[in-house]
Formats: sequence, C-alpha cells, structure tokens
Amino acid sequence: MILALDMGNTNIVVGCLGDGDEIFFTERISTDINKTDLEYAVIIKTIMELHDVQKSSIEGAIIASVVPPLTHIVKTALRKLFNCEPLVIGAGLKTGLNIHLDDPSTMGADLVVDSVAAMNLYGVPNIVIDMGTATTVTVTNKEGTYIGGAIFPGVNVSVEALAAGTSLLPRVSLGAPKKQIATNTMDAIKSGIIYGEASRLDGMIERFEEEAGCDMTVVATGGLASVIIPHCKNKIIYDPDLMLKGLKIIYDKNRS
Repeated sequence: MILALDMGNTNIVVGCLGDGDEIFFTERISTDINKTDLEYAVIIKTIMELHDVQKSSIEGAIIASVVPPLTHIVKTALRKLFNCEPLVIGAGLKTGLNIHLDDPSTMGADLVVDSVAAMNLYGVPNIVIDMGTATTVTVTNKEGTYIGGAIFPGVNVSVEALAAGTSLLPRVSLGAPKKQIATNTMDAIKSGIIYGEASRLDGMIERFEEEAGCDMTVVATGGLASVIIPHCKNKIIYDPDLMLKGLKIIYDKNRS
C-alpha cells in the first residue's frame, strides 16, 4: 500500500491505495502552514489507526502540493512515520504526459496529476474540471498533450466575496433552490451560485470543444464538483478520487 496526499490551499486529502484499484480510505484535513511536521505526523498516524491500517504495510508515499511552504513539512512528517523518501510531483518524475505551455514549469502539480489520471482512465481527448478553492478547466488533446485551459474563482470564494462585498446579501448554504427563477433573496443567491456555475462550466466545455474542433470526454473532480455537476447540461463523468488515482499511476511509473 502507498499513502497519497493531495495538498490544496484549503484541505489536504489523505488516501491509502493498494496495488490494484483499491482505495482503503480517504480523509480530509485542514491545510495549516503553522503546524509542525510532528503535528502532521500525529494527524496522519491517527487517521491510519482509525482505519486499522498498520504503518508497516505502507511501502511509500507520494505528494501533489500547491502549497510550497508546507511541502517540506509534510515530507518530514512522512519520513518520521514510514522511514521512506516520499515522491513529490515535479521535475524529474515520469508522468507520461506531454505538456505544451508557454512555460511548462509553471503548471501546477494538481493539474499534472488530474490530467495523467484522466488520460489513463478515460482516454483522450479530454477536459478535466477540478473544483476546489479555484476551479480549473483543462484540456489534453488526442495526442496526449496537455495544451492548457482556464482558471477562475472557486464556488466558496465567490460566495465569500459576495457576502463580504455587500451589506444586505447574506452567506448561504450550497444547495440548489427549487426554481431557477427565484422569488426571494436567499434562493436568488443560490440560483446564481449553483445554476450560474453550472452554466459557466457548460459554456467553457462548448467553447473548448469548438476551439479544439472535436468532442471530448469531460471528467470532474474536487470537493465541490458533486454540488455543481448534476446541474450541468453536458455529459460529465464525476470521479471524486481522480487525484488519488493519478498519484497512484505516477507512483507506479516511478516505483523503481
């Protein structure tokens, strides 16, 4: 078994994966750059104990991080727990993904892993939607080359910005109202957030396919995808474990 960590700006997803497709557990913990390596080691150890996974059964670990100040801290925590050197997504690792960007070194680790997973599990060409603190919509063409995409504020960021920037509009829970044409303020905000975000994703998919000149398989993941994707009109595959599966694929490519 291996331990895979997807370190985002808001949460860290910790997953334990077997040699095949089996995922033994996934858990989310808050991203906190003020925690020490010992604190993270205790948290990860506790998660494993809750799921009855023995330390001795972990043969290695791999990290995808978009929080550089925290990467070394978590690496040190994993070393203390498992006496192994964790792999970190970045230069030097084999991924099987060709990247065609103005500056490939600026591509986020999360985008690399998502694209590798989608390419291997769902084929190409594809569009990957990852809905976290930011929402990313990215494209891998039929040759298996990552050619770019778009980034816009995540759903929660938009909700917080709306509440902070207005005097009378309240924070709302993320749930779809019964009607798209709302008749009260709370439902109007929910309609704008849920149906508005779904419409934006539908629009981006259509624009990307038009620019690429072909239909694409669309895959969605991320903490908020389950809230928005059911309201999209395009056919979208929802895979909440896409990142962890991608980390396992990359780990296997670099196992030796």
